[in-house]
Order: sequence, then structure tokens, then C-alpha cells
Amino acid sequence: MVEVAVRREASIAHVDLDAMFAAVEQRDKPSLRGRPVIVGGVAGRGVVATASYEARRFGARSAMPTAEARRRCPPGTAFLTPRFPAYRKTSEVVMALLGELSPLVEQVSIDEAYVDLAAGGHELSSAGIRALGEQIKTSIAAATGGVTASVGVGTSKLVAKISSDLDKPNGLTIAAAGQENALLHPLPVTRLPGVGPATADRLHRSGIHTIGQLAGASLPQLLDWFGQAHGAGLYRLARADDDRPIVSEREAKSVSAEETFDADLTDRARLGTEIDLLATKVGGRLRDGGMSARTVTIKVRHHDFTTITRSTTRAQPTDQPRLIAQLARRLLADVDTSAGIRLLGVGVTALADFVQDDLFGTPEPDETSKEPATVPGREPGDQHTAATVGLWRPGQDVRHDVHGPGWVWGSGRGLVSVRFEGPTTGPGPVRTLAADDPALHAAEPPDWTSPGK
Repeated sequence: MVEVAVRREASIAHVDLDAMFAAVEQRDKPSLRGRPVIVGGVAGRGVVATASYEARRFGARSAMPTAEARRRCPPGTAFLTPRFPAYRKTSEVVMALLGELSPLVEQVSIDEAYVDLAAGGHELSSAGIRALGEQIKTSIAAATGGVTASVGVGTSKLVAKISSDLDKPNGLTIAAAGQENALLHPLPVTRLPGVGPATADRLHRSGIHTIGQLAGASLPQLLDWFGQAHGAGLYRLARADDDRPIVSEREAKSVSAEETFDADLTDRARLGTEIDLLATKVGGRLRDGGMSARTVTIKVRHHDFTTITRSTTRAQPTDQPRLIAQLARRLLADVDTSAGIRLLGVGVTALADFVQDDLFGTPEPDETSKEPATVPGREPGDQHTAATVGLWRPGQDVRHDVHGPGWVWGSGRGLVSVRFEGPTTGPGPVRTLAADDPALHAAEPPDWTSPGK
């Protein structure tokens, strides 16, 4: 098998912050350090955004329903709503550090980025790259108050990204030029981007379980199984053939998909199905580009070729096909389709470089959630506790005029329990207050660099 190296040296780094949301929570909340922490939607149909490594030992993971994570994790596990301003602030510090290393940094999400080390003029010997990787990890931990990163370095984005995931947390994996296949081939095919459950199942039925076995499949076989685009992509990726450049600025302003029908459609159920299919394409393209969007637009062309558009904008960006479809369906509900629809399109604009979404279970306005109130004094995440009640959300930053800064431990029945501590104070006491205490205020995320905060 011919080794494929897009570059002569391993000079593309993928930097991935380890369980970032949970790590920031543990940094800012000393009492949670070393304990299981779940960040995500805490009510109704909530979904886990991030599970700390302590929680992962019990089987909790990202994208798992929060209800399932509650069943798996022990009493005392903290279930917290996301604090995106805190995560964004940490992300900005990290990206600024990476920007000092190279003029070519491609941020692909709030917690990961590619760095072109060659463009930074660094010494690219094996020893030089290893020293630089260790420097990146050390600098990030120091600048973020202890949030760690795992770093992978390779000759391509593919190899760098897979490498960064092999030794988490706080790991460093370097795939030298010419060693790409040695690194990739023993790994399961699910490590490759684009190999989801359906693709993996088809490969497994053909006896292909590892990337090396996939590399042994012929191009005609893969084209027959998966079609031109997907089959050719798998053929290349299994051979570490990835020449994608690092792009420091995003040029895309919108992402869309549309379908022209052979016969004009009037059936609402069929149109709803088409919306779902188009939203799936749009969401996939957003994720492939590491982007999200706030504005959803539908395009409708009638039987007489008149064309209309309808749009709606959310407060937070998303890359979730389900939500894109939900919003597009609402827009279509206000359009008269009785005379027939010739073309239907779904698009998104107001793009962002990463998702800052609270939809990990936070219901849309037309959804309802009936979750029992938190019992003050119980551990956050206790099987008998819940989350969002009234104004106070679990994990929310607050400040009391007398007791100082802290965070919401639990709320309900007209009360709110607050743990008064910060990233540099050590574990603090819990006090239960009236939920409408005029001395209690919502606050900005604490400053992890200032003593006593």
C-alpha cells in the first residue's frame, strides 16, 4: 500500500479542548472538581452537550438524552445548563494564543481549531514539533485556568484531527510523514468523518471493520455501495488522502438546498417530508463546514413560477437539522400550497463559526416541559432534583449584595440555593434564599485570573 502524505512534514495541528463545557464549569466551581458533571438540557427532552471525564466513566456521553445520563450517573452528579458567555470567553483566549503561533488558524467550533505550523515558521523536525505541541498544551492550561487541550499533528487535517482524539485528555499524538497508514489502519472505520451508523453497518456486513480493511476495498466496490460522492470520499480518506487547506476566514454567507418536483405538489404531508430532507442536507453542510446559523429561510415557487421567501431568526445559532426543519415547517404553514408547489428550498444565513445553542433540550416556544422542582439542599443532579424553575437555572452565575459571587445550586418552591464560590476561592458554602431576594442578581461569568473571584 502506497503511503500518502500531502505535506513533507507533519505540520498541521488540530487542537481540541477536552470536555470544554464541563472543564470550564469545574474551573469556575471548585466544589465540582473531580466530580461527575453534565452540561446540557436539563428539562424535558434535554440532551447532553458535554460530559466530564468523571461522568464518562459511568457511560454518560455527548448527544445522550439527559434522562439516560441521570439514570447512569450516581447521586451527586451536577446537571448544569450551558453558560455560553463563559465558554466563549475561554475560547477567545485559546484562539488568541493559537493566533500567536501561526497566521493560519481555522477555528471549526468553539473548542477546536486547526493550526498551520509551517506558516508560523516553526522548526518542523520531530523534536521541534513535539516541543511545540507540549508548549501549546502548557500555554492553554496556564491561560485558561486549567482547561486542558489534546493536540494531534499530522500531514493533513484528517490525520491531525484523528490523532488529537487518540490520547485524551491532555494528550499529544504526532503522526510523522509516511506513518499515516500505520496510525489509521488499525482504527475502526467509525473514526473516519462521514462514517455514521448506516455506513458502518453496510461496511460491517461486508467484513470491513477497520480503516485498513476499508483501504483494501476497491473504488468500484465503494462506488457501488455508496454512490459516487460518498464512495469516492471513503476511498480517499481510507488512504489518508486529504488535501484540504487551512482556511483562516470563512467566506460562506449562506447554506441552502432545494428541490424541483416533476409534478406540482399540494399535499402538506409530502411537503413536510421534503422540508425534513432538505433540512438534513443543510444541517449536514453546516456541520461539515464547522458552522451554525441563526436565520432559516424557505423558498417556494408556485405552479405559475411566482416565487416567495419567508424567514425567521433565532436568538442563538444552530446546526441541528431537526430544529431547522421545525422552523421551516412553521414558515411553510403560512404559505398557500393549494395550487401546487413546483420548487421548495430551505436555506440558512447569519452564519457563525460555532454553535452557541441552548437547544440541548431547551424547548422551543411551542413545546412544554413539566419537570419537578429542585429540592433545595440536595446535591445538583440528585435523582430527585430537577432544574430550571422560575428565573434561576442550575449553574447560572449570580451575585449577592451581602454574600458575593456564586452560582445556582438548585431552585424551586419559591427558594433558590446558591453556592458562594468562584474559580480562585476554593469550595464555598451553600445558602438557601428566597427566589425573589432583591439582593440576588444574575451575573457575568467570573474572572478566573483574579484572586478571590
